[in-house]
Amino acid sequence: MVRGRRAAKFVGSLALVAALSACAGGSNKEPPLDTLTAEEIYQRGEYSLETSKKGKDAIRYFSEVERLYPYSEWAKRALIMEAFAYHKDRDYENSRSTAQRYIDTYPAEEDAAYAKYLLALSYYDQIDEVGRDQGLTFQALQALRAVIEEYPDSEYAKSSMMKFDLAFDHLAAKEMEIGRYYLKRKNFTAALNRFRVVVEQYQTTTQTPEALYRLIECYLSLGITDEAQTAGAILGHNFQSTDWYQDGYALLTKNGLKPESKGNNWLAAIYRQVIKGEWM
Repeated sequence: MVRGRRAAKFVGSLALVAALSACAGGSNKEPPLDTLTAEEIYQRGEYSLETSKKGKDAIRYFSEVERLYPYSEWAKRALIMEAFAYHKDRDYENSRSTAQRYIDTYPAEEDAAYAKYLLALSYYDQIDEVGRDQGLTFQALQALRAVIEEYPDSEYAKSSMMKFDLAFDHLAAKEMEIGRYYLKRKNFTAALNRFRVVVEQYQTTTQTPEALYRLIECYLSLGITDEAQTAGAILGHNFQSTDWYQDGYALLTKNGLKPESKGNNWLAAIYRQVIKGEWM
């Protein structure tokens, strides 16, 4: 897990932290933080982060490093770890603002890539089930794209690309859900519009085979055979091994039709692109 690996990179000697915890003559009472060095406070934050399920105490330590030792090397480390601790607590808004503060303050540092990745995760990890508003998905896509484009050689680029694909698929799934809703209620024109969006704008997602099949359903229901046959031809060309093609083929033949490019419509234009290898 990227976050785990990144956090582990910062983890120092736990034995040293344990020794610090035993200071003040073995008393359980913590000494005032302003009597400790920046490194000692920072290591207490790391220890708290590693041993607690929540990041609340760690956040306190890391923020104190910043307050007591501003602009120090330890303050810089503490800031990125504070962003991580907020994310661990699922306090995504504070994680995002803290990560952005790191980027603004230390744009040239190596950890700026991780700060950018944390910022993207603060959106991505809030993406809920398909049925909800997808505003966060759009924000996640924008933030993940920023990581990919600005830090292509970083260890976070590959993970960002994977998450980008999943978020992109999520948006396509939302269009499919709405399209199926209209289709079920026999509002074929509204359904067509949604399935067309998937085929034209989300063609690299896993939703495309079903979208093409649903187009066959809609067009046949409206008595528009050229588009139905062309959708079947695209489905057969790109997704012949899927159940969606088998179902689409059966639906067409049941109506005395076969998958082939017909007419001069938007699907026929896509079919020509498919044959030329310029699409999907």
